[in-house]
Amino acid sequence: MKNVDTEFAARLLEVKAVKVQPTDPFTWASGWKSPFYCDNRKTLSYPELRTFVKDNLTKLVKEYFPEADSVAGVATGAIAQGVLVADALGMPFCYVRSKAKDHGMGNLIEGTLPEDSKVVVVEDLISTGGSSLKAVEALRAAGFEVVGMVASYTYGFPVAEQAFKSANVKLVTLTNYEAVVTAATQIGYITEDQHATLNEWRKDPANWKK
Repeated sequence: MKNVDTEFAARLLEVKAVKVQPTDPFTWASGWKSPFYCDNRKTLSYPELRTFVKDNLTKLVKEYFPEADSVAGVATGAIAQGVLVADALGMPFCYVRSKAKDHGMGNLIEGTLPEDSKVVVVEDLISTGGSSLKAVEALRAAGFEVVGMVASYTYGFPVAEQAFKSANVKLVTLTNYEAVVTAATQIGYITEDQHATLNEWRKDPANWKK
């Protein structure tokens, strides 16, 4: 039986969640330019794959963060995945905005968790880790204990690994960049030229230019 990281990588490719555009790179929230994009939110559109993600994220929570009693999703990408996990675990759920609303209640955290909750954060994708850790900061500022984070996918950048270490947040993911690129290369989803471009980008993604 395949490992989850390998199996999920293959499934992401099946639904064409991975895009490689060396001549028309994507711009991330961090400002980085990238020839590679993994839109794992597409998994929400496929019932069987959606269940696979829900079940395996839930398993990660049970295995690595058994002390968790509440779930928080990071807006907007992980709201749906967070709800699925919270429902599977029978736990309260909230989600954290990137910034407080500028109207209505002006909330940064939407939803209500019990006081002194031990929260596991659900994220869809980790690049530099900046937006994910802002959600952690918001939850801690509200008085909650963040016990860790689970995510569907990570690029595994050293800058993100250091940021999570500095914030004292344990991160566990379903799959990662290396697993996806390996699977994509094996089936010809990524050409040799594209693979070469990805290798160059990977050396210094913050300063890469097409």
